[in-house]
Amino acid sequence: MHLVRRPREMNLNNNNGGGGPCGACKFLRRKCVKGCVFAPYFEPDDRGTADFEAVHRVFGAKNVAKLLLRTPANTRLYAVISLCYEALSRIKDPVYGCVAQVFNLQQQVVFFIHYLAYFRLFNI
Repeated sequence: MHLVRRPREMNLNNNNGGGGPCGACKFLRRKCVKGCVFAPYFEPDDRGTADFEAVHRVFGAKNVAKLLLRTPANTRLYAVISLCYEALSRIKDPVYGCVAQVFNLQQQVVFFIHYLAYFRLFNI
């Protein structure tokens, strides 16, 4: 599973100055305009397009655009990372999504707490 690039790898001031469409506009087959809300977060390569495809399938492009416009600019990257993670998890497991991963991690924590208690009890 891959997620959007970290801030140092991406150009957050990329209002499509590069000429080509962003990953979202490429997927939606539309012209990427200056100031596109998706451009800073979904790069025009295959990875950005695949991330947007997952987000679009689960949440819808219009809903994501509205959400990003309502989110403060300094936290949008984290919102996009969360949306991508949830969308990719939801596609992988349509019933539980990322909740299944959280539950699995909780079970591992419980197991290792008991495992550690066992070894402390017998001083192994």
